[in-house]
Amino acid sequence: MKKKLLFIIPSLTAGGGEKSLVTLLSQLDYSRYEADLFLLQHEGLFMDFLPPEVRVLPLPDEYRHFAKPLVPSIRHFASQGRLSLAASRLLFALVSRTAGISRSEQRNWKRLARFLPTLPASYDVAIGFLEKTSNYFCVDKVQARKRIGWVHIDYDQHGMDAAFDLPYFRKLDHIVTVSEECAGILRRNFPELAAKIDVVYNIVSPAMIARMAEEPPEDLYGREEGETVILSIGRLHAQKAFETAIAACRRLIDRGHRVRWFVIGEGEERGKLEELIAKNGLAGRFVLLGLKANPYPYLKQADLYVQTSRYEGKSIAIDEAKILGKPIVVTNFSTARDQIAHGVDGLIVGMEPEAVADGIERLIGSPGLRRRFAEQLSASLLGTESEMEKLERLFA
Repeated sequence: MKKKLLFIIPSLTAGGGEKSLVTLLSQLDYSRYEADLFLLQHEGLFMDFLPPEVRVLPLPDEYRHFAKPLVPSIRHFASQGRLSLAASRLLFALVSRTAGISRSEQRNWKRLARFLPTLPASYDVAIGFLEKTSNYFCVDKVQARKRIGWVHIDYDQHGMDAAFDLPYFRKLDHIVTVSEECAGILRRNFPELAAKIDVVYNIVSPAMIARMAEEPPEDLYGREEGETVILSIGRLHAQKAFETAIAACRRLIDRGHRVRWFVIGEGEERGKLEELIAKNGLAGRFVLLGLKANPYPYLKQADLYVQTSRYEGKSIAIDEAKILGKPIVVTNFSTARDQIAHGVDGLIVGMEPEAVADGIERLIGSPGLRRRFAEQLSASLLGTESEMEKLERLFA
């Protein structure tokens, strides 16, 4: 008999965790497993990449009304005389606007949970595939023999309330994270739960990435002769420090380098970044491309991949750049050395614009170093499909 799995994640809009889940689902053996997926939003960049075997569960009616804009949502519940739900919706909005992103999501869970009934089906394994809401739903709203929660982040850097998470983590059979560094951080925060913390690397498939990188074959950048094309991938969020990238780009141009820097991603900082691009005179030189369903042709055709993050869990984009043999510059965030060996397959630099510009300049001026990095990457075993074996042991 097939095992029944439930995966929970808020959306498939964009992001490393979302991409990792879609890749995991594409690698799952459906002769052995049935897979349901619970989403709070039935739209997003990666929805079209879900395997046909995955059943997306319908949204509960109460949640659909909760998810409407604030005034129509409150009006709906008030018109039915359900004033406590109307009050919960209002308080949810107020807390979301006044607390930090991570803590507001934690504090608001009990309000959100009122609009989400317990799922009717029972599962062999329920998997909350993203920190916070996914894990809380997995514990509070699912009947399952085994519960697994994922933490894709550097727990210390996200302003999380460990006291809120502790009772939920205690009810999970396994807490999975994506790198040894992230696991160490979790063990320091939750020493009594250390035995249930497991590391499973993000699932990436070199064969799939190489295949998708071939389409389309034409020049995507309109490259000029002698120009260096730099690519970054990530949400337009303070975590990614794209203002540092803009400042580094300005320095490179001031030093006489012909560069264009592109960013694939979308987010709340677009307006701020557009202002910085204009202020630094970088229109057409630093370009926000928005989201791309298939970023791999852009990555393959770029000369360098650069990541200026302040912190990361384990960056899928860096893994993908390594698979495509790109020379890489990353800032010295806490988990950078989990992915890059400095001077062996990439460069790790300081977080200041000057340091980022210096690292890029070093690669621009050193074809031999770029070639050596590419050769090292091509000789490395970079796929993580074998991580599926770890997952299957956790599912047992």
